[in-house]
Amino acid sequence: MRRLIRFRGVQEPAKTRDLPVEIYAPLVDSLYSERLVLLIGSVAVSLAVLTTAFKVASTEIYLLWGGMVALGAFRFLDIGRYNRRRRAGPVTIKEVKGWEMRYVAGAAAFAAMLGVWCVVAYSLTDDPYVRMVCIAATIAYLIGVSGRNFGSARVVAVLLLSAGVPVIVALLMPGGAYYFFSAVLLSVFFLSLKFISDRLRRTLLDAVISARDIAVLATRFDTALNNMPHGLCMFDASRRVVVTNRRLRELLGLSDTIDRKGETVRELAIDCVEAGTILRTELDRVAGEIDLRLRGEETKGFTIEKRDGRALDLTFQSMANGGSVVLVEDITERRLAEARISHLARYDALTGLPNRIHLRERMEDTLAAAGSQPVAVMFVDLDQFKQVNDTLGHPRGDLLLRLVAERLRRIVRSSDIVARFGGDEFVIVQSPLSNAEEAAALARRVVQSLSETYDVDGHQVVIGATVGIAMSPRDAIGPDHLLKIADMALYWAKSDQRGTARFFEPEMDIRAHARRTLELDLRHALVNNSFQVFYQPLFDLKTKRISTCEALLRWPHPLRGMISPAEFIPVAEEMGLIVELGKWVLREACRTCMTWPGGVRVAVNISANQFSRGDIVEVVKDALHETGLEANRLEIEITESVLFQNTRAARATLRRLREIGVRVSLDDFGTGYSSLSYLQSLPLNKVKIDRSFLEDLETGERALILLRGVAQLSASLGLQVTVEGIETAEQLALIAAEDSITEAQGWLFAPALPQKEISALLERSSVAPQLLGRVA
Repeated sequence: MRRLIRFRGVQEPAKTRDLPVEIYAPLVDSLYSERLVLLIGSVAVSLAVLTTAFKVASTEIYLLWGGMVALGAFRFLDIGRYNRRRRAGPVTIKEVKGWEMRYVAGAAAFAAMLGVWCVVAYSLTDDPYVRMVCIAATIAYLIGVSGRNFGSARVVAVLLLSAGVPVIVALLMPGGAYYFFSAVLLSVFFLSLKFISDRLRRTLLDAVISARDIAVLATRFDTALNNMPHGLCMFDASRRVVVTNRRLRELLGLSDTIDRKGETVRELAIDCVEAGTILRTELDRVAGEIDLRLRGEETKGFTIEKRDGRALDLTFQSMANGGSVVLVEDITERRLAEARISHLARYDALTGLPNRIHLRERMEDTLAAAGSQPVAVMFVDLDQFKQVNDTLGHPRGDLLLRLVAERLRRIVRSSDIVARFGGDEFVIVQSPLSNAEEAAALARRVVQSLSETYDVDGHQVVIGATVGIAMSPRDAIGPDHLLKIADMALYWAKSDQRGTARFFEPEMDIRAHARRTLELDLRHALVNNSFQVFYQPLFDLKTKRISTCEALLRWPHPLRGMISPAEFIPVAEEMGLIVELGKWVLREACRTCMTWPGGVRVAVNISANQFSRGDIVEVVKDALHETGLEANRLEIEITESVLFQNTRAARATLRRLREIGVRVSLDDFGTGYSSLSYLQSLPLNKVKIDRSFLEDLETGERALILLRGVAQLSASLGLQVTVEGIETAEQLALIAAEDSITEAQGWLFAPALPQKEISALLERSSVAPQLLGRVA
């Protein structure tokens, strides 16, 4: 008969040879388990055999009795040997099978002796007592053995065959219907024993498998429990410990050798005190908190602070049977990580100062505490810091920022706040404060201290600092507003003179508002094409004709009227609009020049920002291609500021402009460094001498000598010379007398004119005779 059992998730036949050792061994253990029962059974049967031998006086039966006694003794001792081997350690499947076969052999031999005894007794005598004892003893033995050895189907089968068959043969020997009937009934009885043994064996097998599965589950549970990252303690409904894991004992510093099953909450807390985990003064509180949650009166967990400074977080989960599970987690590292994250979120990683977010929090607290008392907010900006980054590199720039932060810490009081606002900007909040003079004194110390020499990785570095100051409640009361107007004060301080400190003034806000309005209007004007290009003529002193017209950008504002370029051009440069404006002016100037007589050129100013930020050569090419203007009719005017950022790159760009045929002139010569090397090294066509050379020209001989020297030097280098800003006839007469000067420009001839008026002037093709006729 076959039956399927499940072992480790695989269906296998329940035959002994197919079973794993952990199931096979317990079945064999059942054979060797009842040593005393085996002894009693063997002795009882031996006595029965002895009585029949004595009654019949048969030598054969005496010999059978001696053999049975010897075999019984051997089997008794063999059980002891087997049990000692099992206690010694695990056995292999081969060993188990060997022991089973030893048992089968012993049992078969003993049963065979019983069967032979019955056959011999029936053949020697017809004594009813002897025959009854033989049959009764054999049946009793088979019943007992079948009930004790059902763990092995092989043993039961061998016993029934070894003893049962001879008994049936013995019953058939006398002959007769009754004996035959008894033999048939006994055969059925033996078959029933076999079926009963099989059923018992299957029951035992199920029990062994279940015990094995339970043991495996228990082992897995214990392994999982003791390898949890959290400590676990399970309490029953009476709030006594049921299970604890290894991690819990580690966290609480408890010994692994002591079984704490059945302990109360207080007893467990006392163990923690004795282990040095918690203070004795905390015993009642900790035990009470845990007991409160186990009763279900509180559901939130709580934290235990250990004596070594570590923190344990306890969470509670109720179970259906009234018990609870407590999870214990060491949150020390998480707390430290959260503290680090909080610090990084609120403090600057480079300098260790409060960052912008934390600054605002602390400002709110400071302003609330100060009430109506004054509080100073200072915006500190470092001067020349960008040059340090550009020349020494960002790592040394970072080191400089740390040195600045250290100096600021030393300057302020413990009650003041120093924060890094971003980049090279710092904020100081000074409180408590008596008056504005104290804030001014601190600002002066800041400027002086930050301007002293720094040793940056072996490099001596000198920078400066500019400070803007706002006062609360005089200027504003909120943190954001104070920071805003302090920054505004800083802006105007930097505009006026770097390296100073300046308090906020209401006029600054007015000017800032006006600037914001101007920026918005400037963007709107660019989008709506609201700008105009005016033109101021340049007159050739030899031909007495207009040779060039300089294009000048004008902005007719719908409300403010004509806005001076000196006001809106710097704003456009700061906003980054100058490149687009420059492209538009260049296209308009080229387009207008196409309507002029062929000998007249147009000159267009290119700012330093436009020159460096845009590909000016491509812009010029596009404008010439779009308008069809010949390249030699376009003149690009630059100032010395174009050359300051990168002289080599600027020289290469100017050379490319010359190569496509565009003329290049150096405007406002004499207002900057006026390096004479520019005249020799740059690919120039013209030099425009600034109007400042005309001061005192009529009355001062030195001014004329200087003007004549510059003009003659430029002319000797093959350059055309233009003088700007001529306003009087006397100035014109002196200039016209110099052969080295070829062109003149100024209000004396004409102001900057709109397109229609300059076109009308060009149609007359010559200057007014009353101007140039007198100096001819």
